[in-house]
Amino acid sequence: MSVLVPAMSSPEAAGGRRALLERLHDWVVTVDHKRLGIMYVASGLVFFVIAGSEATAMRIQLAWSGLHVISPETFNRLFTMHGTSMVFLVGIPIVFGFGNYLVPLMIGARDLDFPRLNAFGFWVFLFGGILLHGSVIGGDGLYGAGSAPAIGWFAYAPLTGRAFTPGNATDYWNLAVLVAGFGTIATAVNLVTTILVMRGPGMTLPRMPVFVWVMLTVSAMTLIILPPLSAAQIMLLLDRFLGAHFFDTQAGGSAVMWQHFFWFFGHPEVYVLMLPGFGFVSEILPVFSRKVLFGYPVIVAATVSFLVVSLATWAHHMFAVGMGGPLNAFFAVSTMLIAVPTGIKLFNWLGTMYGGKLDFKTPMLFCCAFLFQFLCAGLTGVMLSVAPFDWQLTDSYFVVAHFHFVLFGALVFTIFGAIYYWFPKVTGRMLSERLGRWHFWLLVIGFNLTFVTMHIPGFLGMPRRIYTYQADRGWEIWNLVTTLGVPLQILAILLFVVNVILSLRRGQRAGDDPWDAWTLEWATTSPPPPYNFETVPVTTSRRPLWDLKHPDDPDGPHE
Repeated sequence: MSVLVPAMSSPEAAGGRRALLERLHDWVVTVDHKRLGIMYVASGLVFFVIAGSEATAMRIQLAWSGLHVISPETFNRLFTMHGTSMVFLVGIPIVFGFGNYLVPLMIGARDLDFPRLNAFGFWVFLFGGILLHGSVIGGDGLYGAGSAPAIGWFAYAPLTGRAFTPGNATDYWNLAVLVAGFGTIATAVNLVTTILVMRGPGMTLPRMPVFVWVMLTVSAMTLIILPPLSAAQIMLLLDRFLGAHFFDTQAGGSAVMWQHFFWFFGHPEVYVLMLPGFGFVSEILPVFSRKVLFGYPVIVAATVSFLVVSLATWAHHMFAVGMGGPLNAFFAVSTMLIAVPTGIKLFNWLGTMYGGKLDFKTPMLFCCAFLFQFLCAGLTGVMLSVAPFDWQLTDSYFVVAHFHFVLFGALVFTIFGAIYYWFPKVTGRMLSERLGRWHFWLLVIGFNLTFVTMHIPGFLGMPRRIYTYQADRGWEIWNLVTTLGVPLQILAILLFVVNVILSLRRGQRAGDDPWDAWTLEWATTSPPPPYNFETVPVTTSRRPLWDLKHPDDPDGPHE
């Protein structure tokens, strides 16, 4: 009688598992800024897929009047999780991930100044993201089935009070954002210190790439705006657990005070997210226009000016709370004023392209789409800066459309452009141009189909955070078209994922500098070694790599 004996693992299989565990261990314990930057971006993209799935469910529910695809409670939870994830777990980690990876390479440094603090910042952020989504399991405490928070991504009082949101879901939101903020502060401290004291030989401040100036500015802004939000979150914890009444209006607190604290963070945060996108465009456009960046000193000055001007604009989100005429007028003017440095940048980017030898590779396509879509976002932003106009459209779908034109139409498009541009440096392989173009055009069509039409129901009075609506409002066709754009965006993201997977496995070898670029990160191998540069190059101009390639042509590409 035969006996079946399980086959023992072969030495080769055991060795493969051991090698895999060692590689995983190396990534978990790494303090290399490049690996941490990759993990930041990869984590942000995972949360992007999750947040996009939540938005898709909401759009299906709103596609026509009277639908009941999901319950009102689930809709509110999806609304909260989508907004919180996109702002705190997608935008922030991706832009700081690019800063992590690129800043030391661009300034000729071996690493960030505090490598262990860098690792701490990433893992604390990731723990915050996991904690937020852990609310789905533990949001109702030990005796409930769990639920996500349902307070909106801005958590206005009194929704955050125990009387309105019992259980622990709100506490998960509060602690998750607080903890993730600690990680962001740690990374911001590291970037500021590195840029100020770790630059390579010859890399003076006037020679720094625009992206480095951008990361210096947004890191400084982060150190100013995040602590007040953290303080407000600690006050909210005291309200909910120890009976304090900071935001409890029935006990003498102020619900409006939470709005001031939150938007002092929330509106400058838009520029913390957008300025890195400006930096991506400022590095990509000159390379694919074969021209130096038009008006470098002016772009740098406009970038730094955001640090000051954006801090004086937060309460334009609060025109409808009754601040009074003088305050409304001040914040209306300050909001209009921020259009000046924004317009300067658009002028400089167009000036860079004008007369250049344009090469419409995929990174350039995403930057061109950004220019148009950010112009639309800026125009609707100026419209909302007018207090009487804002009174009519506040908390309507017009504001939702404007906000998504800023953070999706501008930021996400520049992120994809940056991924296509720097992917060869990170991996040593090129992404497929054919799949990249399909990704681009599907995303452009799907995005504009969704968010251009979203302005119309806003004009017609459709409020945000609405679960369903009656058939006599005239909103059905606009919501249907808005929802029909979503499948195109999903298909575009799927093509991007396929492109990344195929390119990692068998993509074309990139070489060290496939774009014939000008900044220092292209002076080392692709991917770079742990120490970045075998010999740190000496910087002699704003185009150090051009100087190394063409020592007999100091004037560089045509102006």
